[in-house]
Amino acid sequence: MNWAACVSVHLDQTDNHSRPALIIFPKGQTRPMKPIGCCFLVLCSLICNTLYGGQRPNIVFILTDDQGYGDLARHGHPLLKTPHTNRLHGESVRFDNFYVSPSCSPTRAALLTGMHEFRNGVTHTRAPREHLWKEATLLPELLRNAGYKTGMIGKWHLGWDGAYHPHQRGFDWTVQGATHFDPTLVIYDEDDNQRRLQTKGFREDRYFDQAMSFIKAAGDQPFFLYLSTYSPHAPLRAPEEYVAPFRGKVTDDEASYLGMIANIDHNVGRLLDFLEDNLLDHNTIVIFMNDNGVTAGLDLYNANMRGSKCTIWEGGSRAMSFWRWPGKWKPKQVDALTAHLDVLPTLCELAGAEIPPAIADQLEGFSMVPLLEAEGTIAWHENRFLFHHVARWPSGMAAQHRYAMAGVRQGDYLLVRSRPCDDPACTTKVLGMQCQTLRRVEKGSAAANYTRQNAQFHWGVTPPNRWVLIDTKADPGCRTDLAASKPERVSAMAAAYDTWWDDVYPVMVARGGESPLHEATGQGRSTPSSTSLQRRPTQAAPRD
Repeated sequence: MNWAACVSVHLDQTDNHSRPALIIFPKGQTRPMKPIGCCFLVLCSLICNTLYGGQRPNIVFILTDDQGYGDLARHGHPLLKTPHTNRLHGESVRFDNFYVSPSCSPTRAALLTGMHEFRNGVTHTRAPREHLWKEATLLPELLRNAGYKTGMIGKWHLGWDGAYHPHQRGFDWTVQGATHFDPTLVIYDEDDNQRRLQTKGFREDRYFDQAMSFIKAAGDQPFFLYLSTYSPHAPLRAPEEYVAPFRGKVTDDEASYLGMIANIDHNVGRLLDFLEDNLLDHNTIVIFMNDNGVTAGLDLYNANMRGSKCTIWEGGSRAMSFWRWPGKWKPKQVDALTAHLDVLPTLCELAGAEIPPAIADQLEGFSMVPLLEAEGTIAWHENRFLFHHVARWPSGMAAQHRYAMAGVRQGDYLLVRSRPCDDPACTTKVLGMQCQTLRRVEKGSAAANYTRQNAQFHWGVTPPNRWVLIDTKADPGCRTDLAASKPERVSAMAAAYDTWWDDVYPVMVARGGESPLHEATGQGRSTPSSTSLQRRPTQAAPRD
């Protein structure tokens, strides 16, 4: 390991658990150290050995793209088998009331920063509104500062150009390549030199090959690996051996979608076996999540939930969240309201990575370590609010979409408005596709994105000028509006939403959330033709 670390124990004011905060010094530092400093380092080392058994955990974080909460046999899917992800489910702490954002880039922005995507200027999946604010501090940067080797494989979707490239945002080692079959992988290692590797076979198989290579290369250094698949996002393609079991039972697209998930499951099994064979499983945390609601499999199964990707309903944001650390955490289900915002503070605490006060003050998530370690049910931030917004409005029209496809959660309750905006200028000509879809549904359309005949349910439109209140635990299908019977709760949650919007709106605008979309202006590209790395400027961009 190229780092020496010492530990100071501090008291977490929220849960009264002592956690280590690491102070990192590069190996070979030439500053003279007084005897008292040496004694201090020895003491710190002893504390670290006591708390962590001499080692900090490795972390493998798997994020799938467009797989739904219900796309797992253990969650009741009628066609998928998923034996390896079932195993991971059974060996994990499972956060079953866990939420992400309604689409891809927003989830990734919140996940990697611990801040709502709007605070990062991420309000779309199209450039440049998927560019993550340059001044944000990301999880891999914090972990790297704590001595971790950091790697990223697969889908990034937070901006490729210049300082937005993942290799410039805390990852020592990155691998990209989106072609389904025989992809050319673009690899950056710590020397910043681009290497291209022509491969054979299916993309996700090669991703997991690269994951195992990265783990081997880390040696004795603790590592953080962010493995972000493109599957099962469209275009829907997978090796025939995974698609064949579903042919004739569903449409061709649905068969390919399910085949892509089956392939992910196969690779999860490969990775778990690799960790066990290399005696790494007991010191490696494996996390498995999906990034938003279901897509191509919506008409097959959705775990009794209403809504898909890019909707504000329950099925648009509820996600799998499995956390496995053999010998440390007992498998169990946790029902506390948790979210992608909680990942950064949780992993930093587990890794002993210090979060500077200026960054900690901006975080909107909480450490889930008490939930991971508790023997039974405990009280944990029971009054928290989570704010959702599908966004994706035409650039310059955020204000008109304040209440369009918006929601707020507290406990088991979801307060929601699933409506188009009221501005007639919001049309498909200015890329107002979301509102156009809801207008068609409001007029009676049975078809919409991801569904051939169930749009009235999954894309259902709520009454104008008011909120709808749902108890999602009792009613995941969001069929019963409780607003009339619980006016005080509606008022409190609606007020919390308004306060949040008023606070976040100017920040979102200042950080790029209203920037003109390239597809609307004809400038730039929506998706880069390459993942070439450009050097980050020596001076940071000015803060807004």
